[in-house]
Amino acid sequence: MTAPNTLSAAWSSAHVERVAAPLREQVITALRSAILDFTLRPGQRLVERELIEQLGVSRTTIREALRELTSEGLVTVVPQRGAIVSAPSLAEAEDLYEIRAVLEAILVERFVERATDEQLQRLKDAVDHFATATAGSNEIRVVLDAKDVLYVVLIEGAASPALKNIIEGIQARVRILRATSMGEPGRAEEAAAELQAMAEAALRRDGALAAQLCATHVRNASKTALKSLRLSEKSADAT
Repeated sequence: MTAPNTLSAAWSSAHVERVAAPLREQVITALRSAILDFTLRPGQRLVERELIEQLGVSRTTIREALRELTSEGLVTVVPQRGAIVSAPSLAEAEDLYEIRAVLEAILVERFVERATDEQLQRLKDAVDHFATATAGSNEIRVVLDAKDVLYVVLIEGAASPALKNIIEGIQARVRILRATSMGEPGRAEEAAAELQAMAEAALRRDGALAAQLCATHVRNASKTALKSLRLSEKSADAT
């Protein structure tokens, strides 16, 4: 028997406080955090009534929050079912990975061109931290958080507002796919080795090689994630 797909079974949250940030922003932040740390998993239904009871806010506030998260790609409105946590399709995932490979290669190349020596060292430290996290924890959220630190360093050192806006705009969608990839046995360790090679090229100020290694890293990740999504779609078609 499958577990009921109810919000109360998946997520427990205190009512949001009517202080500090506007109520709408607090609700958006609470839901976004629950989605990005996989407390609310892809495919989870987000029933308005349950959200109202869980968070202690009005229907209008919930609807505004869901509209914002839909615009971010974290929530999808499905006819006859309502709002659910987004679960990227195979076609969407293929496009996202190819976009990532191109954009992140450019990001790394700009980083090598513009980063200070201190920022280059921070990149190496972030990669080492990621390697330690992958070796020392089976908790996917720990691994994902360590990968996020790496992107913070790259975006800062690249000093490109245009790249920052575009890459941060797809990071939420990518995080769901990244969890699929990193959850495969052995993939996190492979990713750590790939990123260490990229960081070493960056330290030598070899931007072209670092960018190439970054694109290879993304495409290797795509093979794992897309394989998992293909299996999921075949399983769904068979039922």
